[in-house]
Amino acid sequence: MSNTYDVIIIGSGPGGYIAAIRAAQLGLKTAVVEREHLAGICSNWGCIPTKALLRSAEVLHLSEHAKNYGLKLEGTVTPDIAAIVKRSRGIAERMNGGVGFLMKKNKVDIIWGEAKLTKPGEIVVAKTKKKIVEPQGPIPKTTLGEGTYKAKHIIVATGARPRALPGIEPDGKLIWTYFEAMKPEKMPKSLLVMGSGAIGIEFASFYRTMGVDVTVVEVMKTVMPVEDAEISAFAKKQFDKQGMKILLEAKVTKVEKGTDSITAHVELKDGKVEKITADRMISAVGVQGNIEDLGLEDLGVKTDRGCIVIDGYGNTNVKGIYAIGDVAGPPMLAHKAEHEAVICVEKIAGLKNVHPMDKLKIPGCTYCNPQVASVGLTEAKAKEQGRDIRVGRFPFVANGKAIALGEDQGMVKTIFDTKTGELIGAHLVGAEVTELIQGFVVAMNLETTEEELIHTIFPHPTISETLKESVLDAYGRALNA
Repeated sequence: MSNTYDVIIIGSGPGGYIAAIRAAQLGLKTAVVEREHLAGICSNWGCIPTKALLRSAEVLHLSEHAKNYGLKLEGTVTPDIAAIVKRSRGIAERMNGGVGFLMKKNKVDIIWGEAKLTKPGEIVVAKTKKKIVEPQGPIPKTTLGEGTYKAKHIIVATGARPRALPGIEPDGKLIWTYFEAMKPEKMPKSLLVMGSGAIGIEFASFYRTMGVDVTVVEVMKTVMPVEDAEISAFAKKQFDKQGMKILLEAKVTKVEKGTDSITAHVELKDGKVEKITADRMISAVGVQGNIEDLGLEDLGVKTDRGCIVIDGYGNTNVKGIYAIGDVAGPPMLAHKAEHEAVICVEKIAGLKNVHPMDKLKIPGCTYCNPQVASVGLTEAKAKEQGRDIRVGRFPFVANGKAIALGEDQGMVKTIFDTKTGELIGAHLVGAEVTELIQGFVVAMNLETTEEELIHTIFPHPTISETLKESVLDAYGRALNA
């Protein structure tokens, strides 16, 4: 087997495996280097298995409120954490095997090991320090062991890992990252979550639904601080109703470890320190790119704040070396990595009309209860830019389908440029909004105006009608509120 390829991708997460498939589709001889498991963090430890956990929480929540739907359940429905985790891990294995099938289908070689760039166009692969998780089912031919491999184009797609704060480092037992939070041996009675971004608030939502006493500590003024302030405030009220305790403008300054619990020193807004004892703590203070031990420094590849610096097409400052996905900086989202991969590979292949990504059109989704989804500018950001805007809002409580589902706590907020009618932001909170947001993403990508949205027919009865009503409200024409 030749060790020379057109394209070699380091990492097989959402960015890496999609880059490999697209490169193969374009006739490029392609290989992927992977040190542990196909499909990366997203399918093995992030996006997919966490949604499996949250689905179990959703079913539990519905069963506990069965009487609201005219149903009688005999006995008490209780969560079996071992079975819940087993289901989640089984789904992760299925995703892992699916990527293996795609590699075989597209004739992409897999090189198991840890790669290091030695010079542009060349990598050395050493034996991995990780335990390789071989995918189930048919997989492509693999090149095992150490070796030197060459390719004119090398794409770094090594992803990211949980960020640790000095003095509050996760230990895998009392202080968890999302790895440990996904497979607890037993359900804690109390939990402290440090950070209310997507990862932190999703786990807070899961564990609270499972009956755990949850406290969230957030250093910023709002929960889920990247979201529109109005949406964030709406979500917080729902979290409060669920019994979640949220401390804003607060930070964990010290953690004392007991035999089977932690005591966190939390500095509050007024400077006072509150001691909070919990069985376990989740550190969810963000992630950082996996840029170490790749040979980047020796080759002069530019990095910034733990991520590789790239242009709009994935190019680094060193010719022939590219980066995509989380390792290339925020937003650190799987769908961003996938699209970035396609752009990078199509540019490498010399396709015409390849456009750089517009990050304002990348949707963000948080799968807590209630769900939160957004795209584009928040109201505050739009005002900071000096834009003259029109804002529309529509509550789920005025939507027939939401009422019928028993999911009437939600809202849609839309932001338009007054001069052009351009949709520049959309922010949703409530049931299934992570599915609804794509309607606005498509609209923004097509440069749709308010007039076109107003004249679009939405099916009835659906929650999607709230999207149109929000647009109507921005122009003083709401029909159902």
